[in-house]
Amino acid sequence: MNFKSLFSLVLIALSLTVFGQRKIETTFIVDGECDMCKKRIEGALDTKGIIFSEWDVDKKQLFVAYKPKKISIDEIHERINSVGHDTERSLAPDSIYEGIHHCCRYRATVSPHMMEAPSDTLSDDAPRHIRSHE
Repeated sequence: MNFKSLFSLVLIALSLTVFGQRKIETTFIVDGECDMCKKRIEGALDTKGIIFSEWDVDKKQLFVAYKPKKISIDEIHERINSVGHDTERSLAPDSIYEGIHHCCRYRATVSPHMMEAPSDTLSDDAPRHIRSHE
């Protein structure tokens, strides 16, 4: 076998190893509210093994293409949870969720004392969505 043939075989074997790795594409729900959430969620997946990720703000769906030999689906969910976002599989720790910006909070828990603005600040004629606040 000459050098050219040997080099060609090595090159083919290397390309099969690099490009032949299996890729998985999946879509799942990730809670969030805005473009800051999108940046945080997608930023959490800027890591080895993730080929592509995109979170749809309106649909709350995350599309991920990844290499399972480099990162597992459980690790993907954990990375998202670690920046304060719940997924359909797991929840972000409360301590991390509480640290995200107030406009990014998506959990439906409102304290009773936060329901209405003080009566001396708004007219009773103001629409309810204006009278309520965080």
